[in-house]
Amino acid sequence: MTALTHAPPALLPRLSDAALLLVAIAWGTSYGVAKGALAFYPVLGFLAVRFLLTAVLLAPACVRATPAQRRDAWRAGLPLGGLLLAIFVCETYGVAHTQASNAAFLISLCVVFTPFAEWALLGRRPAARLFGFAAVSLLGAALLAGGWRLQWGLGDALMLAAAVLRAVTVCATSLLARRHAQAPMLLLTAVQSAVVGAGCLLAALALGGLPPLPREGTFWAASLYLVLGCTVFAFFAQNWALKHSAPSRVGLLTGTEPAWGALFAVAWLGERLSAGAWAGGALIVGAALWTLRAR
Repeated sequence: MTALTHAPPALLPRLSDAALLLVAIAWGTSYGVAKGALAFYPVLGFLAVRFLLTAVLLAPACVRATPAQRRDAWRAGLPLGGLLLAIFVCETYGVAHTQASNAAFLISLCVVFTPFAEWALLGRRPAARLFGFAAVSLLGAALLAGGWRLQWGLGDALMLAAAVLRAVTVCATSLLARRHAQAPMLLLTAVQSAVVGAGCLLAALALGGLPPLPREGTFWAASLYLVLGCTVFAFFAQNWALKHSAPSRVGLLTGTEPAWGALFAVAWLGERLSAGAWAGGALIVGAALWTLRAR
């Protein structure tokens, strides 16, 4: 990653695009990877392992922080970590009960939900055309769920709830980041990860405990991929790219996440989607990209 910071200026736009595509691929494939890991360990235990490992890796950021930075990081990180905990519990249980391809498509609805969350929480009324994008995305979700029969399962409903929570979290992050501006993003991420990991561990213990940690290399490879690729690398790459690319371009490139997730689920996990489901997924992705461009 240090090579990115010393790249020739002429290469920065191309490197920025490549980094953002890698972030989108990492996030898109995370649903299939998580689904594979859940074959070896319960949801709450898996989330505890993933986020406590992330918090340990980011711990050096806490050591270098000033007291004021630590104070602001905890004040913002505790409520945001609680929201993140709810998101990942919904997402991970959702992935366990639906296809990874469905999960990747449905979570992208958060992009369309965000303007309406801003309207409800921040008083910013969305532009009229965003209502049309929302209608298109909901039509896509209906096609993904089986068309007029609407065969929604528990996993699909949980992914929809996670998308709504993600939209709410965007607004909460905007408010708290301004209110506690001294908190560095790396330190804030460490606090949020600790809240999620500790919360999942305590919930698992309260519900009867956890089995011994799995010994299978597949589980630990999946966990390390999610920690290093989908959190540490993705955080660094996205923030680096924001310095060398327009926010709209960042949004459009990372908005390809659900497409990569569906392709990975089909190619790696052997999942199958009907023509109607593919059409629904395309409508969801298209509505998300149009929303980003319109905003």
